[in-house]
Amino acid sequence: MNSKPNADELVPEDTREALEAAAFRRLVSHLRNRTDVQNIDMMNLSGFCRNCLSNWYRDAAEEQEIALSKEQSREIIYGMPYEEWRSRYQTEATPEQKASFDASKPDH
Repeated sequence: MNSKPNADELVPEDTREALEAAAFRRLVSHLRNRTDVQNIDMMNLSGFCRNCLSNWYRDAAEEQEIALSKEQSREIIYGMPYEEWRSRYQTEATPEQKASFDASKPDH
């Protein structure tokens, strides 16, 4: 009986890492362009947001012994200083958004 190879067997590890990096860059670019999408909406729907990505980025940097501050990793993800992004694009969360956030208990 022929079994199909799993994804790890289809793509060599170094190529897989390059593909994952390209997909990550595309995700970050997409989020930079979708300033209408609020972080609270992302958290409520998916359990992560831009801040989570910046934290994961900083964690990965630390694993490589690269020191990045919280502000630096956020600027990498947001494409500008976080406070600038907030002042330009962040809106006040509605009571419904806040209730959904509280109910989902995101691991944030």
